[in-house]
Amino acid sequence: MAGQGAAFFDLDRTLLAGASGEVFATAMRDAGLAPRALPGESLLYGLFNAVGETLPSMALARGAARLAKGRSRAAIQRVADDVAPTLVGLLQPMAASVFAEHRAAGRPLVLATTTPHDLVAPFAAALGFDGVVATRYGVDAEGRYDGTVDGPFVWSAGKLAAVRAWADEHDVDLTASHAYSDSVYDTPLLSAVGFPHVVNPDPRMVLMAAARRWPTVDLGGSRSTESRLPAVDVQRFLLSLVHPAFFPYARFEVEGTEHVPGTGPAIIVGNHRSYFDVAAMAVMLASTGRSVRFLGKREVFDAPVVGQLAALLGGIPVDRATGSDAPLEAAAAALADGDVVALMPQGTIPRGAAFYDPVLRGRWGAARLAAITRAPVIPVGLWGTERVWPRSARLPNVLAIGEPPLVSIRVGAAVPLKYRSVDADTKRIMSAIMQHLPAESRVRRTPTDDEIRHASPPGWTPGTDERTRRPGTD
Repeated sequence: MAGQGAAFFDLDRTLLAGASGEVFATAMRDAGLAPRALPGESLLYGLFNAVGETLPSMALARGAARLAKGRSRAAIQRVADDVAPTLVGLLQPMAASVFAEHRAAGRPLVLATTTPHDLVAPFAAALGFDGVVATRYGVDAEGRYDGTVDGPFVWSAGKLAAVRAWADEHDVDLTASHAYSDSVYDTPLLSAVGFPHVVNPDPRMVLMAAARRWPTVDLGGSRSTESRLPAVDVQRFLLSLVHPAFFPYARFEVEGTEHVPGTGPAIIVGNHRSYFDVAAMAVMLASTGRSVRFLGKREVFDAPVVGQLAALLGGIPVDRATGSDAPLEAAAAALADGDVVALMPQGTIPRGAAFYDPVLRGRWGAARLAAITRAPVIPVGLWGTERVWPRSARLPNVLAIGEPPLVSIRVGAAVPLKYRSVDADTKRIMSAIMQHLPAESRVRRTPTDDEIRHASPPGWTPGTDERTRRPGTD
C-alpha cells in the first residue's frame, strides 16, 4: 500500500460536536471508578465546547496519567466498551458519508486524538476504523496504570509525531492523506498532510484556515464548503480573533497602544524584519479595537499565511516595478474615511548583512501620505518577529509551541513632522521607529556568516537580484 493516503480524524469537536470527556467522566463515576463531579467541571466542559482546546486544559489532560495511577486498566477498558455505543450515537450526522467517501477511495480511517487509547479504542472499532493514534498510559505488571505516558503525548507536535510513526509503520503517504480537526493546535498535522480539512473550527483556527485557505467541512449539516465571510464584515471579524493566544508558536510583549488614536485616521509605521510583522501589527491593533488597511509590497501578499491574512484584512498591495500612485491614492482614500493604514517604510526586509544595519532607511510613502492627509504617524518598533519566521525560511516555525520566541511590539507617540520635505520627514519617521527598538539594535557590528545566511532568502546570495533604491517612486 506504499504511496496510499489515509484519513485521520480528531475526536472532540470534530467527529463529535462537543467533548467526549464529560461522557467518560459520568460513566466512570457510575462504575465507581471516579469521585463525584468536581466544582466547576460542567463550566470547564462548556468552555471547551465553546472555544476548543486551551493550554490549561491540555496541561490537565497531560497530568491525567498521574491521576490514573493505580487504577485497573481492565476496569477502564470495560467502561470504554460500555461508553462506545453512546459515543457512536453522538457522531456528527455527516461523518458517515465522509467515511464512505474515503473507504470507496481505498483510504484507511484513523482516529487521531489526545484522549487515552484505552478509552477510545472501542469507539474506533465500533466505527470500523483501521487504526487509532492516541495517548497511551503506562501499565505495570499487575495490569494497573503506573502514572506515566507510554510514548508521545498525542497533542499538537506530539500528535504529528505519532501520526508520522503510524504512517511509516503502515506505508502511508501523508502527502496523499486527509486530516480533519477543529483545533489550532492541530496545525502541525494539518500542515503535514496533502488535504487538510477544518471542522467546527475554534476561533483561532478560523483565522488559520482563512489565512491558509483550508476548506471548512460542516459535519453537523451540509457537506463541506470553503468558509467565506461577507466582505464587509471579514476584517472586523478576523481582527476580533487576533489575540496573542491565537499564535501559540510566538509570545507577544506589547507596550504603548495608548498612542494609537481611538478614532479618526492614523498611519502606523513599523520596521520590517519578517513576513510575521503583519501578524505582529495585527495583534497590536486588535488590542486597540481599530480596523486597519495594510499597505505592502506585492511579495508580502504572495507569502503563505500572512499574505492571505493581509489580504483578508483589507490590504493594499504595491507593485513597485510599475511606479504607480494607485496604492498611495487608495491609502489616502482610506485615511479620508477615518481608517488606520499600516505600512513598513523600508519597503522590504533587508537582506543578508544589511539586516543588521542599525540605521533604518525608508522610502517616502508614509511621509507622502502624511503630507497629503495630515494623519498622525505612529511609530512601532518590532523585534523578534524574525525568530518566528526568519528571512531564510519559506514558512513560519509553527512547531515552536513548547518554547515560543518572544516578539516585542513597542508603540510610540505621533512623530512631529514638518511637511516641507518628504525626505526629511522620512528620516524623522525612521528615527522615531529606531527609538522604540532595543538598545542592541543600535549597535553597529559585523554579523557572522551564519547570521547573514539566517537573514537571507532561500537561494539568495549577496550581489544578486539587487535593485537601485528609488525612494520617491517605488
